[in-house]
Amino acid sequence: MSGAIDMGSLRKEGLSHIANGMPWLSVGLGTCGIGNGADEVFASIEEAIKTTKIPAKARRVGCFGFCAAEPVVMAYRPGKPLLLFTDVKAARASSLVKGLADDVAFDKIAKLAEAKIESWDFRTHTVSFGKDYAFLPTWKELAFFKGQEKLVLRNCGLIDPEQIEEYIGVGGYTGLLKALSTMTPDSIIEEVKKSGLRGRGGAGFPTWKKWRIMRDNVLANPGEAYAICNADEGDPGAYMNRNEIESDPHMLIEGIVTGAYAMGATKGIVYVRAEYPLAVDRLTKALDQARKVGLVGKNILGSKFSFDIEVVTGAGAFVCGEETALIASIEGRAGRPSPRPPFPAQKGLHDRPTTINNVETWCNVPVIVTRGGEYFSAIGTPTSPGTKVFSFVGKVRNTGLVELPLGSTLESAVYGMCEGMGPKKKIKGLQSGGPSGGCIPASLFRTPIDYEHLTELGAIMGSGGMVVMDQDNCMVDVARYFIGFTASESCGKCTPCREGTSQMLNILQGVADGDASEQDLKTLEALATSVKDSALCGLGQTAGNPVLTTLKYFRDEYIQHIKAKRCPAGICENLYVALCESSCPLHMNIPGYLQLLKENRIEDAFELTLRENPLPGSLGRICHFHCRMRCRRDMLDEPVSQGEIHRYLADSMYKMGREKSIYNRLIKEKMPATGKKIAIIGAGPAGLAASFWLSRLGHEVTVYDAESEAGGILRWGIPSYRLPKEILKKEIAFIQKLGARFIFNTKMETREQWQRLLDASDAVIIATGAAKEMSLGIPGENLKGVIPAGDLLKKISEGQKPKIGSEVVVVGGGNSAIDAARSALRLGAHVTIVYRRARSDMPANIEELGGALEEGISITCMTQPVEALGDGKPVSPKVKALKVQRMKAGPVDSSGRPTPVPTDDFYEIPCDSIIVAIGEKVSIAGLDSIDVGRERDGRIKIDPYSLRSANPKVFVCGDAAMGPATAAEAMGQARIVSEVLDEALTSEKRFEKLFRPFDYKMQVPIKLTKARMTRAQFIPVDARKSNFMEISLGYTGEQARIEAERCLRCDVRERKRQTYSAPVEE
Repeated sequence: MSGAIDMGSLRKEGLSHIANGMPWLSVGLGTCGIGNGADEVFASIEEAIKTTKIPAKARRVGCFGFCAAEPVVMAYRPGKPLLLFTDVKAARASSLVKGLADDVAFDKIAKLAEAKIESWDFRTHTVSFGKDYAFLPTWKELAFFKGQEKLVLRNCGLIDPEQIEEYIGVGGYTGLLKALSTMTPDSIIEEVKKSGLRGRGGAGFPTWKKWRIMRDNVLANPGEAYAICNADEGDPGAYMNRNEIESDPHMLIEGIVTGAYAMGATKGIVYVRAEYPLAVDRLTKALDQARKVGLVGKNILGSKFSFDIEVVTGAGAFVCGEETALIASIEGRAGRPSPRPPFPAQKGLHDRPTTINNVETWCNVPVIVTRGGEYFSAIGTPTSPGTKVFSFVGKVRNTGLVELPLGSTLESAVYGMCEGMGPKKKIKGLQSGGPSGGCIPASLFRTPIDYEHLTELGAIMGSGGMVVMDQDNCMVDVARYFIGFTASESCGKCTPCREGTSQMLNILQGVADGDASEQDLKTLEALATSVKDSALCGLGQTAGNPVLTTLKYFRDEYIQHIKAKRCPAGICENLYVALCESSCPLHMNIPGYLQLLKENRIEDAFELTLRENPLPGSLGRICHFHCRMRCRRDMLDEPVSQGEIHRYLADSMYKMGREKSIYNRLIKEKMPATGKKIAIIGAGPAGLAASFWLSRLGHEVTVYDAESEAGGILRWGIPSYRLPKEILKKEIAFIQKLGARFIFNTKMETREQWQRLLDASDAVIIATGAAKEMSLGIPGENLKGVIPAGDLLKKISEGQKPKIGSEVVVVGGGNSAIDAARSALRLGAHVTIVYRRARSDMPANIEELGGALEEGISITCMTQPVEALGDGKPVSPKVKALKVQRMKAGPVDSSGRPTPVPTDDFYEIPCDSIIVAIGEKVSIAGLDSIDVGRERDGRIKIDPYSLRSANPKVFVCGDAAMGPATAAEAMGQARIVSEVLDEALTSEKRFEKLFRPFDYKMQVPIKLTKARMTRAQFIPVDARKSNFMEISLGYTGEQARIEAERCLRCDVRERKRQTYSAPVEE
């Protein structure tokens, strides 16, 4: 066929640009790369080449897909592997150019590369670059690319999208040449049938069927016929098609021309949104180039087939993704769907046969024709062959374009390639398929990604957008956003979509404002189902998916908005005061006490904290500081240290003796006796908090505890160097002054004890902690010298000095492990902490971890205990060593951390004691006799909003309800229990009377300047590591006020609600 000779010469020229020619540096110049400064990097490279006069060239290429690592630069010298560099700044241009001078210089820059590419399969041609640098991982060994299969993205990031010679050089247009020279239209359709290719626009209709219908209609009705590419891509967060066109426009052109030949189409149209100027520009240039060499236009490649393609820019209306609406828009009419049949293949553009396929569908055609349908169908699953490109955005470390073989799991993509979100934030779910898709919870991430499985979950494949969400995303808000989007994009032609989406939006707004009822959720569900069943087009038929899936998988969040009047994520602005207050389990008015301190009203600031937290001095020292985790100041520099200020207020008042007047005020405010008797089991954080509020409400409160003093974990499990016992005792004494009675050394273990307590009380609150230590489950753990961390810490708190020897190993990575290790150090031991993951994955507070390292404690990570070895004595054998196994990092798991994978490397750590601190669980005896249900892990079953158990007289809070939790979380539940129980006993809403409003300035900072968090001073290491004196000196007055000034006052805004109330039982 004429034209083949030209193709050969073009191929030779294009290939010389890529391999075995002049050294080069390429820069990914897609929209994402340019947005991150890639154009500046490219200009700097060009300038450096000009300045250094090194024989090299700068190449423009498309996006390699790794958007989180942009700008991406590749370096090439003949005979050497391609080197991949990420996050390249313009300042590095000169050094990279100098690295091209010779092999020695190239070897030098190779040490700074992220990965190498030794050869590349362009699917239509394979190019070998070179082998070297064993120390570098290959590109496929990088987490982001591991498991990817590049079919559609086969050329992206490696060829210049504006040079047709390079596309041809790697085998481009080979498929078209084969189709026109050796295949018939029917044989092409048959090959597509063998491939199993399904439409990549979302519906998944078999491509060959669509083409066959089109061809049959063209044969039956000769004349004009159209092949259209839908490149409108209207899903928020989706940019696959944009990237594919920007990075490899000829791939799309070849696919459309080949498909047009198979179907008998006479004209092609690419309908692309005007918001994609770079894609439009590169596609237009590519079409001009293709026309010049005879690949588009009349008598393509010397054949009798003539076909041209026009680029039509759309206004970006989402509804134009629907076939008939898209056709209407091309014809110059309003983009509104029309009833089908007739289908476009029968009567489409200008009433002529028309086939519309998505960008990605067309892009797969060259590979199928070149390599054969069976090659394509061998990838993926039998019902969903091939690959699919997804844009992963949102709450993941690695955002970008991921091309997966269909059938891969969501888990492998989110936690493997995208590497999750890290241990600090837990991924909640993802939205698949854009506004028409559904929200899938993280618990279902093992689901294969294919058409059938996603549909079963209530989602769709869509065009490939995957928006990952974490605990800071509110699913009610997500549904509201997507319904708002579809409501605004609805063409209004059919009543179900026009009215139904608007009504759904109104209900969702009510839920977000806390003004909805559970009946509204039933109405919302019915509306979504009705619109799905009766809307005219795909927009309306799928509009309800985000609603239906969030109601199905995240219904508890809706209920929290309705019953608790609370948005757990702190997004729905009428349901929280500020993010710090929302994330605080006690919902303390943190901006309030910070502002009062700024106004020099320290007594008011202390009173505000005391009313909301009865243990301000204690909690201010040991809190997990949930507030700091959501502080918006962190976006500017560092979060505000609210906890240190909390502590400062209490310490200052106690030192000056000024807390007495506030104590007296609260005692005088105590409500009249109700005559109701409440028994609280457990005098830990939850029991103390509940006794504080319930005593103030006038109830007769008796607290029972198995120990000799109150405090629970605060008294017996936290060392004095963190929490001096006199602070805790002082705060407990005030609760006693309010009327709470404590009975110690009392264990509730028998049926009779529980029954007597129930008979003598109007209500019982179980507020016990998770006191049972988890065991290692390894041989030898019963040897003498293997000690649970809780036992060690308790003995020390009792004033004992346990004999643990000179060499101690602590197993674990949480706060208990650090407390045990630092305590063992103070007993004179050399301490090694063994943890099976990386140090960055340790769940302990970063301040405590830093303190342990300062004090000389060794932390051995990626190490797992396998056996406690004894001294061999026949009687009372004692531990002498811990046998451990080295681990290596595997794929990221659902905790956001790399999975520890065992290796074959074992060794022993000599020791006199092994302290086990790997967690606790709930264990409460005798409960079966009082008709409260139990969860499998030992927790008591409760209503999550009233915290009432199956026994109407028994309420539960703290670890007994949640499992191991922080002190603040336990006290937060105690607050809910106190309010619900008081209303149940008195039939009145009285709880809010315990608090009083404080007037203070409602003004945001006028001028913001960067200022890092103020750090408290600590006692020097040498002066503290041999004793249990408190190590943190806390803030001075000046430090506290400086830190308070850093608050951004996120609470200053209009909102419907100012405070929280516990839910009313229905």
